[in-house]
Amino acid sequence: MLETWWQDLTDADRRRARASLEEVGCLGLADRSIGSCSSGERQRVLIARALFGAHPLSLFDEPAAGLDLPARGWLLSAMTSAATGPDAPTTVLATHHLEEVPSTVTHAALLTAARVVDQGPVEAVLTESALSRCYGLDIVLERRAGRWWARAR
Repeated sequence: MLETWWQDLTDADRRRARASLEEVGCLGLADRSIGSCSSGERQRVLIARALFGAHPLSLFDEPAAGLDLPARGWLLSAMTSAATGPDAPTTVLATHHLEEVPSTVTHAALLTAARVVDQGPVEAVLTESALSRCYGLDIVLERRAGRWWARAR
């Protein structure tokens, strides 16, 4: 793990950082610069960075971008695990892919052209009619094994 002049990391910080990297399957990247990582590796390191701190709020904007199918599955599993328990942070996830929405999501907001199309409890918001308005397409929506799937009719 590279340090810079403005960082004063303790041994406990280094252990937590390594544990976060190990959690995302990237411990082998600990001594590499982020610029030398592939886009998928970079995304996983950034997720490890988000997991590093104990924050009451986690924001994820397209966290699966650049990840292959196994890594996307891992991400969904990790986000689901992170959202459970009494100390779980509030998580805000922005995505264009409903299959990436963890089963633990309780509320949703649909946006188009920077405007809210619908918002509220996930079951009330993720509907064919609301998604059709949002995407400007006739959408078919399915839910299988706790995951959402949408396609154009």
